[in-house]
Amino acid sequence: MLAAFGTPAAPTPLPGGRGTAWRAGDLVLKPLDMPVEALEWQQQVLSRIDGVAAVRVAPPVRALDGRLLVDGWTAWRWVAGTHRQRRWAETLRAGRLLHAALRDEPRPDFLDRRTDPWSVADRVAWGEHVLPDADSVPHLTRLLAAMHPVSDPAQLVHGDLALNVLEEPGLPAAVIDLSPYWRPVEYASAVVVADALVWEGADERLFADVDRVPRFGQHLVRALVFRLATSYLAGSLGADEADRYTYAVDLACGLAAAGR
Repeated sequence: MLAAFGTPAAPTPLPGGRGTAWRAGDLVLKPLDMPVEALEWQQQVLSRIDGVAAVRVAPPVRALDGRLLVDGWTAWRWVAGTHRQRRWAETLRAGRLLHAALRDEPRPDFLDRRTDPWSVADRVAWGEHVLPDADSVPHLTRLLAAMHPVSDPAQLVHGDLALNVLEEPGLPAAVIDLSPYWRPVEYASAVVVADALVWEGADERLFADVDRVPRFGQHLVRALVFRLATSYLAGSLGADEADRYTYAVDLACGLAAAGR
């Protein structure tokens, strides 16, 4: 596999993510974790904005014979940088710059065929799918009741920015591991805020970075539905995790009730 991608470097494991990625020279190697059509699509889209976007991106790399998939493995360009905790403003800014570069990309058809927990939970968050046992998911009934229609335009967005923005001195931010969804850009920012509130100890002062976004409360409600429903569908939502959401849910429902 290393020879197929043309790298003689010895692979070393990379921290973070699912623990399955390895660096070998200028490549990051990891098992395929998406449909092959989505991999081909990512190669086209990320290559199209590579060097054009105000952020760095890491497109898939083809093997010497042109394949993107070799024995179940994929290769991606390695980009310098590290994830720095609690850099929420910088993460939100990187997301805005990426989404500006993606604004004119058409909606990919494969989004409708995805059935993984993240994709189903995203549909729940936007009223396109109903969980038959929603009442059993902590906080979910309250969040769903707080949802009202929003008219913000949808486009291609990265739906999992929080841990996927890297910083390197002297270089633009890098955004890796594109998780594509067709939603408003404000929603992608709200997922960052939700993750910060639930997992990184942020508080309402974080809203200073998004207070100019109309109806941000509606996007934050949906972001919390998305995360809760994903954990539930993946079978990982325990009582301790549900308790972590209480503060964020209170804030989001308060914003939504105030029309903010």
